[in-house]
Amino acid sequence: QVQLVESGGGLVQAGGSLRLSCAASGRTFSMSAMGWFRQAPGKERDLVAAIRWTGGNIYYADSVKGRFTISRDNAKNTVYLQMNSLKPEDTAVYYCAVPRAYYSDWFRRASEYDYWGQGTQVTVSS
Repeated sequence: QVQLVESGGGLVQAGGSLRLSCAASGRTFSMSAMGWFRQAPGKERDLVAAIRWTGGNIYYADSVKGRFTISRDNAKNTVYLQMNSLKPEDTAVYYCAVPRAYYSDWFRRASEYDYWGQGTQVTVSS
């Protein structure tokens, strides 16, 4: 049974920072690509950042480039999303996700991911 548990969300003022964590269990984490998605009310779930199982080929959505950083610690089975210079438009529920296949690259569409965390709320006030 694969489990993903996000943490680190909260309320922050514009310009502030948060670091999200996603702890994985039940799977060989080091062989899995990981993605961070977000979903605001009334909007689709969009890919924010992703990282290949090797730690390379990192993707960032244009809206977060230069502000967010994804990283992984395979020894801790954890992926992180460091979010700096937060804006009110970053407000959303953030999810981490893993595709079923091992040794795969990341995918842009949410439908390509088989395992999801419960989500963590990030609220940025203006």
